[in-house]
Amino acid sequence: MPGIDECLSGAMAIAGARAASLIDWSSGLALGSAGISPTGDHEASAAETTDLVRAAVESETFTMAEDRRAPLQDIIVTAGRSYHLICFIDTVFDSPLVLHLWLDRAEGNLAGARYRLQTLAEELVLG
Repeated sequence: MPGIDECLSGAMAIAGARAASLIDWSSGLALGSAGISPTGDHEASAAETTDLVRAAVESETFTMAEDRRAPLQDIIVTAGRSYHLICFIDTVFDSPLVLHLWLDRAEGNLAGARYRLQTLAEELVLG
């Protein structure tokens, strides 16, 4: 079964990847990180990612008609020179997880990165 390190290595192999983290968004802690954090501190980035995830999950606008167990599939944030992809991981245990990828906009392919990140998330859960 692929573990956290293998998952993060796979994420960092995506063209344009600058950083990747597996985050427990109930606690705001990074379970693992690779690359250079957007803030210079992986734990601070995990906490900020958690704030964004919670705001989206707690919003009826985005989750009202969806399955309450796994209301969102992913979040994409675009910035001037980068993308942030946040992929929700549907686990069988209580900790809600997301995989966060920081992607260079000039070097990465958003659609390809999103597809690969979803595949990595599924492999992490299914093994």
